[in-house]
Amino acid sequence: MRSAAGPGSSVGVPAAAAAMTNVYSLDGLLVFGLLLVCTCAYLRKVPRLKAWLLSEKRGIWGVFYKAAVIGTRLHVAVAVSCVLMAFYVLVVK
Repeated sequence: MRSAAGPGSSVGVPAAAAAMTNVYSLDGLLVFGLLLVCTCAYLRKVPRLKAWLLSEKRGIWGVFYKAAVIGTRLHVAVAVSCVLMAFYVLVVK
């Protein structure tokens, strides 16, 4: 294994591990949020799943309900955000 050499790096850390600076990043949270909103909006259109998963409006299940409402009401903005995030992840990053 090749060690990462440079200021601030520790001895014995592989170069691939040294390249990862943080686990939680803003773009990762945005991707997760967009996927959550898109998935919940899709599940809201399926009648059996809507009654089973998205009937509760409070608690942890309420987060899924609110994400589904955001996805259906702001479907154009969510779609544009998904396209822009896909471009960012595939091309820029």
